[in-house]
Amino acid sequence: MADPKGFLTTPRETAPTRPVAERLKDWNEVYVPGSLLPIISKQAGRCMDCGIPFCHNGCPLGNLIPEWNDFAYREDWTAASERLHATNNFPEFTGRLCPAPCESACVLGINQPAVTIKNVEVSIIDKAWDNGDVTPQPPERLSGKTVAVIGSGPAGLAAAQQLTRAGHTVAVYERADRIGGLLRYGIPEFKMEKVHINRRIEQMRAEGTKFRTGVEIGRDLDAVKLRKRYDAVVIAAGATVSRDLPVPGRELKGIHFAMEYLPLANKVQEGDFVAPPITAAGKHVVVIGGGDTGADCVGTAHRQGAASVTQLEIMPRPSEDRSAGQPWPTFPMLYKVTSAHEEGGERIYSVSTTHFEGDEDGNVQALHLVEVAFEDGKLVQKPGTERVLPAQLVTLAMGFTGTDQENGLVGQFGLALDARGNIERDASYATNVDGVFVAGDAGRGQSLIVWAIAEGRSAARGVDRFLTGTSALPYPVKPTDRSITV
Repeated sequence: MADPKGFLTTPRETAPTRPVAERLKDWNEVYVPGSLLPIISKQAGRCMDCGIPFCHNGCPLGNLIPEWNDFAYREDWTAASERLHATNNFPEFTGRLCPAPCESACVLGINQPAVTIKNVEVSIIDKAWDNGDVTPQPPERLSGKTVAVIGSGPAGLAAAQQLTRAGHTVAVYERADRIGGLLRYGIPEFKMEKVHINRRIEQMRAEGTKFRTGVEIGRDLDAVKLRKRYDAVVIAAGATVSRDLPVPGRELKGIHFAMEYLPLANKVQEGDFVAPPITAAGKHVVVIGGGDTGADCVGTAHRQGAASVTQLEIMPRPSEDRSAGQPWPTFPMLYKVTSAHEEGGERIYSVSTTHFEGDEDGNVQALHLVEVAFEDGKLVQKPGTERVLPAQLVTLAMGFTGTDQENGLVGQFGLALDARGNIERDASYATNVDGVFVAGDAGRGQSLIVWAIAEGRSAARGVDRFLTGTSALPYPVKPTDRSITV
């Protein structure tokens, strides 16, 4: 145990953010650089080293949290990094982007603020990079087997790295022009600067992983031909079909899916554009969807100079405290104020969009909404609550409905789908097609980055066993595992 009295004597302290007026002028990460190291050892000392660490159960990766908390408290950063990497290929991703179900399951959280597990995690990995503790780990020998990974998001990258280190020759295919999937083009720079992706890609290249960008399997390369070229295939293409809003006026110009809007802002940061083709500059912006993707749209619109930003959510405003129906150690649905919300704008709950209104040129100008409420388990509109919001840019951030089937990948392989449109797989992550496996959102449906990495690691074990008959790779989650929820 790091500090036997730490949880009693040390209050919770999180990473401070830069002033709003300062960070709205740039796209750098919102946190004060270097601000965690002076406080993080004491924060790690709040860990109680529980006899039954429920944080392990909250995290699908099974991170050895009490162990690396202990090393962080003692400032043994090399040992902490080793423990962290034992279960997680990319802790700098999860330490910045994961909503931390581990903290919701922290035993200290029963009656006190939980340990700042995410902050400890990101401090360890950032220190590891600074100290040169993150180095390529090429295999000692090659197996002679080849694997294609379709998709370079967290699931695809995790599977590729595990399989490369196991000695297989791995090529990652990405339809975009850069590696990273939604990490690259769906996550704004102010949440995670892309240097963190770039140096992991260089590490993986040094280990032997090959990358092929600008190749969409199903369109640019037939899936059947790909299967014949490789001994095994891992599909990690994500659940990229955005949920639409089929109401009158949807066809008006200025209404876009979040994944049409956000990537363009990221491409500006990559140097592809001077200004994004879709911009919020000077416009009244409405974001439909109250989740993390919606918050990303809010923060992006602020930095582009929007005249106003309003975020709509059809569900009621969540409670700021755990309800009796969401007890510890489940992951509760709580009211969150993200860094983007700190920067301004309005959030409106329990409303539904009825239609859009445009000008004579077909540009969206207004959004009509109505308040809704639950009655007998159904959402019904409340008469007399109609409102009109000015809107020259609308982003739809209502989640995703499944894997892209229009590009031909699913049909060409002949993959079986479940009732939700996800690719079916067995306990080893194998599909109905021999030698073809699936990991991440393509099989699970829309989920968290930590689940994607866990699935990529697990699927790699299934592929390794398929190719060699045995495997020593980890198997952190089953395809049927779910978060600790009520």
